[in-house]
Amino acid sequence: MDFELSDVEKAFRDEVRAWLKANRPSEDASTEPGKAAWIDHRRAWQKKLHEAGYVGITWPKEYGGRGGTFMEQLIFSDEMILAHTPEPINVIGLGMGGPVVIAHGTEDQKQRYLPPLLSAAEIWCQGFSEPNAGSDLSALQTKAEDRGDHYLVNGQKVWTTLAHVAKWCMLLARERKEANPRDGLTYLLVDMESPGVEVRPLVQITGDAEFNEIFFKDVRVPKSQVLGEPGKGWAVAMTTLLHERGTLGLALTTRAQITAAELAEHARKLGRGSDPLVRQKIAQFTIEARALQLNGFRAVTAMKRNGIPGPEGSILKLMWSELNQRMSEAALDIAGPAGQVGDGEGWKYQFLRSRANTIEAGTSEVLRNILAERVLGLPRSR
Repeated sequence: MDFELSDVEKAFRDEVRAWLKANRPSEDASTEPGKAAWIDHRRAWQKKLHEAGYVGITWPKEYGGRGGTFMEQLIFSDEMILAHTPEPINVIGLGMGGPVVIAHGTEDQKQRYLPPLLSAAEIWCQGFSEPNAGSDLSALQTKAEDRGDHYLVNGQKVWTTLAHVAKWCMLLARERKEANPRDGLTYLLVDMESPGVEVRPLVQITGDAEFNEIFFKDVRVPKSQVLGEPGKGWAVAMTTLLHERGTLGLALTTRAQITAAELAEHARKLGRGSDPLVRQKIAQFTIEARALQLNGFRAVTAMKRNGIPGPEGSILKLMWSELNQRMSEAALDIAGPAGQVGDGEGWKYQFLRSRANTIEAGTSEVLRNILAERVLGLPRSR
């Protein structure tokens, strides 16, 4: 891969950098994730980004996207992180919902769902995990009963990000029981305003209520809201997860380098920069963050070839989640007992939030199995 940007890519980077500098929003309303002011602030920010042509960069123009390249998307994501600007609110929809509709949706579905997703007029959430089907997604029990022109959905989902403000839920449900539990699943787009949908917030260790439980009781879902073929939802779900770990994972490669640099500055401010053990830790984190970025470039190369993230995206998520936990823990160690009082530079919050990194978007154990089987070609564990 050529690590130098082309003249066109440099021009795009300079354009993005200038626009973000001129339009970066204040952080007054973004301090309490999940609260109404935070939601409104992020929704308005995404709308502004969309109007400027910076949301859905790789999506087709006919559905409201920019029709750009994966390198442009990577450049934009990097510049967003470097400028410390907030993420768009509809991160689930942009990273997973839109790409899976583009890959598996009908023309009517693309016209219906993609434009309001891009503008944040409609927020999306992901209904995969259940109390007894987290790491083993194929063990899910939520049922979709065929009632002719619609499905009747009953069951429960959990750890659903932004379900309390979402309009649409990407729901994986069991239509029929098969010998192979991955068969007989149907992928539905459920209107969260439908009668019978109940959302209950889950308060995290950080104090935020970012995640939720969703209960479905006799929820009617028209068959026009089936994505892909009925009973073959597993393939659609895998497309969703590839984008979750690949597309979203690319942005994490730059974030890891920034965190490593911030950790070094944190050590200097506290007078620990000359401590050889601290210096050794930070050097190791910096090396790993750079290795993560290089793997990200490899993933971009694969996406440029076939347009779909490959299983290599699991490397990005696995490496980043464990690296981020170790860096956050090191930040508190460097600060000593004072690091546990107040929130200083945000390291205590980051440490607490990072506990979820090795669970969300696939546990480390699941990701290692994926890499063993689908990248290294080792025998299946079961």
